[in-house]
Amino acid sequence: MEPRLILVNLLLKLGVAAAVSSTLVRSLEFKSLLFREERTLRQKIYLVLWFSLPITIGVWIRLSQKSFLAGDLSFETTLLLGVIGGRWAGSLGGVLMGLPALWHGEWAAIPFLVLCGLISGQLRSMAADKDDIWSFSPFIDLSIYRLIRRNLPKPRLFDWQIMFFITVLALRFVEIQVARVFPRSIFVLESPENIWVEVAIYAATVIAIGIELKIFNSVRTQIKLEEQERLLLHARMEALQNQVNPHFLFNTLNSISSLVRFDPDKAREVISKLATILRRLLNSSEAFAPLREELEFIDNYLDIEVVRFGRDKLRVVKEVDPASLDVVIPCMLLQPLVENSIKHGLSPKVEGGSIYLRSRVTDSRLIIEVEDDGVGMGRPQSGNGNWSGMGIGMANISERLQVLYGGAARMSIDSHEGRGTLIRIRLPLVESASSVPEGFYAGRSSTRR
Repeated sequence: MEPRLILVNLLLKLGVAAAVSSTLVRSLEFKSLLFREERTLRQKIYLVLWFSLPITIGVWIRLSQKSFLAGDLSFETTLLLGVIGGRWAGSLGGVLMGLPALWHGEWAAIPFLVLCGLISGQLRSMAADKDDIWSFSPFIDLSIYRLIRRNLPKPRLFDWQIMFFITVLALRFVEIQVARVFPRSIFVLESPENIWVEVAIYAATVIAIGIELKIFNSVRTQIKLEEQERLLLHARMEALQNQVNPHFLFNTLNSISSLVRFDPDKAREVISKLATILRRLLNSSEAFAPLREELEFIDNYLDIEVVRFGRDKLRVVKEVDPASLDVVIPCMLLQPLVENSIKHGLSPKVEGGSIYLRSRVTDSRLIIEVEDDGVGMGRPQSGNGNWSGMGIGMANISERLQVLYGGAARMSIDSHEGRGTLIRIRLPLVESASSVPEGFYAGRSSTRR
């Protein structure tokens, strides 16, 4: 073949390598198989099929069309399968990609590809740090520079990337020699009379492998960043929720300490309700819960608050749409809202007052309202001008909604001095799988006395 045609095919091969790898990483299933450190036998088979089938088709096109030689990436793909999936995956992939060649008389293709899979798989097992596989670069001078820097403080002659680079070149050399000794037994591109074209053939092999690994590694890095972001948000949510729970716990313990002296029976009752609340908090590791469960939690919480304020000072009216009961909301969302109404609305009011809990579903959104007829927040309650109602609990609710929903959730506060405060939360509608009993909580009102 003319040197110019060989160079054209080499360029096309690099394009095919980039196109195939970019197409594969669009599949979620392929990515889940590719970026595992340990794989079951079935997962290894699936990984081999994902890699091998497109290249097997390319080999078949090369043999049948006799013109599109760049579609044959069996050598490079076998090495990739070996270093990513291990010896077994590399060998099986070599067999599959060599079958069309064997069918057309290239009998040395399968034994050679199996050898490549075994050797590259062995190199994978020798890698002390698996990140070296994903960060492989065809620019060997960078690996040599890293090797020298590593050896300055503590000599270590083995460098995985240099070994893989040398192995790729050595196996390509062996393949070319087999093709020369046994013509038509295996397919290779070669140009013995032009040394620069020969160098380009070796370079294209290394670059094709490097391109695919770079594409895979970029997706792997993106997945890692997304996972770190998810873990960061999860940790942030836990920190916010852990600020809410002690805030409620300390107030309840103060009430119990007051009851122990003059009403031990009532203290035991409150402790029992507190134990029920804490059991739910400790047993639940989820960030979300149905509104139904949050209302049950609030019932226990209000039973405790009635003990603190007296039976005639705290009245609760519920107006709950049954369609809203199974809507999923953030855990511990209602308790800080109710606590805010009690602490900053009704507590300063001598005769007490009422709290209204409302929920409804409208326009694919859940509306939750907590209203009180207390003293309101019409004036700053502290010297620095901050609203006393926007304490730790309310600030946490606002931040939790921002973390979980971004701009899709809104919380508004409408307060009038001497007339009370209305807190309204709008959330995206998320339904649970459980059914809603007809009429449950519908229009229900309760007065605690």
